[in-house]
Amino acid sequence: MTHHSFADLGVAGPLQRALRTENYTQPTPIQDQSIPQLLAGKDLLGIAQTGTGKTAAFALPILQHLSAGQPAEKTGDGGRGHRGGRNRRRPTPRALVLAPTRELALQIGESFRTYGRHFPLRHTVILGGVSQHSQVRALSAGVDILVATPGRLLDLHEQGHARLGQISHLVLDEADLMLDMGFLRDVRKILAALPAKRQTMLFSATMPSDISRLAREILNDPVRVEVSPRTITVEQVDQRVFFIDTANKRALLTHLLRDSGMSRVIVFMRTKRGASRLAEQLGKAGFPTEAIHGNKTQSARQSALAQFRSGRARILVATDVAARGIDISGVSHVVNYELPNIPESYVHRVGRTARAGAGGIAISLCDSSERPFLRNIERITKRPITVVEPPPHQGSGARKWEGPTRPSPPVRSAPNRRDASGPSRPSEHRGASGGNAPKRQTAPGASASPGGPPSNGSKPKRQGFSGKRTSPGGAAHGGAAPGAARTRRKRRPRNRSSAA
Repeated sequence: MTHHSFADLGVAGPLQRALRTENYTQPTPIQDQSIPQLLAGKDLLGIAQTGTGKTAAFALPILQHLSAGQPAEKTGDGGRGHRGGRNRRRPTPRALVLAPTRELALQIGESFRTYGRHFPLRHTVILGGVSQHSQVRALSAGVDILVATPGRLLDLHEQGHARLGQISHLVLDEADLMLDMGFLRDVRKILAALPAKRQTMLFSATMPSDISRLAREILNDPVRVEVSPRTITVEQVDQRVFFIDTANKRALLTHLLRDSGMSRVIVFMRTKRGASRLAEQLGKAGFPTEAIHGNKTQSARQSALAQFRSGRARILVATDVAARGIDISGVSHVVNYELPNIPESYVHRVGRTARAGAGGIAISLCDSSERPFLRNIERITKRPITVVEPPPHQGSGARKWEGPTRPSPPVRSAPNRRDASGPSRPSEHRGASGGNAPKRQTAPGASASPGGPPSNGSKPKRQGFSGKRTSPGGAAHGGAAPGAARTRRKRRPRNRSSAA
């Protein structure tokens, strides 16, 4: 059965008002399937990625459950709740949402603020990369809903600041990414501190064996809801691939960015260092660019996202860790500067465009070493990606186009090295002729070059690099033998230095 409004799903009136304020009128497929089950108190296993509306799918039932039995107050403080006097009870966290990245945690916290604006419920966000003092103060003042990254929450819990004994609702969001980032051990420690009786929701874009095992351990007779991210991605995104060598990728990207249609672009890299370097290079080329990755401080990451959202930065260079935490509307293009070695990461990257039913374009730059990654991506999406030929050189404004194959580095021959070093040496270190072309051989009986010493016959003959000189008859000419010996001793180290 398909529902047509949030009222049909059983969502309370204050939540409906908040949704109408945000122009949310129809539930998404995962909301349509999840909200009635969660309002009934059942555990849930959701297979969905960011951008499908799953945050509202678990946030609305949690807010409705926690607000049951409490008077709806007009707080006017964005969902933080009325502080009241000194004797007001300080709420203990009753709902916990774990997210793998800081950006995703902040966006979930903002969703709770938006949807819960008509309820007297407090929430706070706990994450690393910033000082913990303000977070400790918020916990001391009391919160109802706690959104956190696993590492910082475990630190505060071990310090005695985060009390988890009253948690009645638990959400693990992007569980597969938590596994990839190495948070599974911290998550298990947090789970050990929670009450056994609770409602648990686990959301994951994929279902590897470790996540399946974790789901069996923490979920009690769950309802399974699956919204395939692969179908959503490939149907709404125009996917293209350029076969190009790594040395030419930046030149091609610079050429593509001259298209004004690429109005808001996210460029994905595999490494943090590569992301910073590419952002700096694009900035020097005249494109307003920001970078976001794990080495950035939280304030720098938030500033970069704010610049990109506002349009002051046209390009955002990001790593895969940030891919699932970026929820920005109006992204026209996603560029895979480096293809991910995990096919599911490609799905999440491309999912940054074509949000909320809109269209988008995904461009991948693939070199020969990334061909196996491309095959795996096409296998998991079950759809071939359109191959586009790289454009020719587009003028002097970009790096010269070098074609689809990497050029071999120039190799200097031995004579070129000798010729290059010859003019910089004093004349007395050259051959007996005093000329600049050491390989020239003088015929027997010819005179020496002007200005050179007398040769008492014909000019000595050069034999390759060795500098060995002999007279036409095989014997050294008068006065030449000592000079030739000195020349050989001086030329040998000079030739080795030039070769080096």
